[in-house]
Amino acid sequence: MLIFRNPQVILFSSDVVRAATFYKSLGFTETFRVPDDGEPIHIDMVLDDYKIGIASVSSTRDDHGLAPVAHGQRVAVILWTDDTAAAFETVTSNGAKALVSPYEWLGRLLIAWVADPDGNPIQIVQNL
Repeated sequence: MLIFRNPQVILFSSDVVRAATFYKSLGFTETFRVPDDGEPIHIDMVLDDYKIGIASVSSTRDDHGLAPVAHGQRVAVILWTDDTAAAFETVTSNGAKALVSPYEWLGRLLIAWVADPDGNPIQIVQNL
């Protein structure tokens, strides 16, 4: 029987440093980088127990033989907060592209959407 642990999502990026800097501004902390010196091809980051990796498109293609896509809405990162409106204002004022302003959904959630530097949507959500 297979037993899995420590899941994470990898985002493909044409600019790993730019993407990592963006996620760091949201409160993520870097936990892994390769190579240690020079231009990174992969950076892992964590916020609470939520782990994401940022992998370069060229490394993923050249080292692993895949055909990653670096732009568009291929995955969504979900970030819970106590104040969606304030978080949305902070993130967009720091340069994130606004996709959808805060709105009530299902009568119990307040949701907003922004995009990271590679166009991946980020949902900012709070319980009402």
